[in-house]
Amino acid sequence: MEYQLYKNIVSNPGICNGKPTINGTRITVQTIMSFVLAGDTDEDVLEGYPQLTKADIKTCREFTMMLFDKPTLFKNLKETA
Repeated sequence: MEYQLYKNIVSNPGICNGKPTINGTRITVQTIMSFVLAGDTDEDVLEGYPQLTKADIKTCREFTMMLFDKPTLFKNLKETA
């Protein structure tokens, strides 16, 4: 079963172990964000993944920032520390 997480970001337990991916691909948000955080430009990412669009990269950024609006994530980290 596929779950819509945000815009074109989905999760399917049978694809990439359920990690958030860009709909219709096996490209994870984590993969795209690792390039972005390493300093690659959108054009660099698009060169490596021509099936993506600039909108896909923007959505990955938005989704990642949205995760920081969920305080329960940080509560769980404190409990394990």
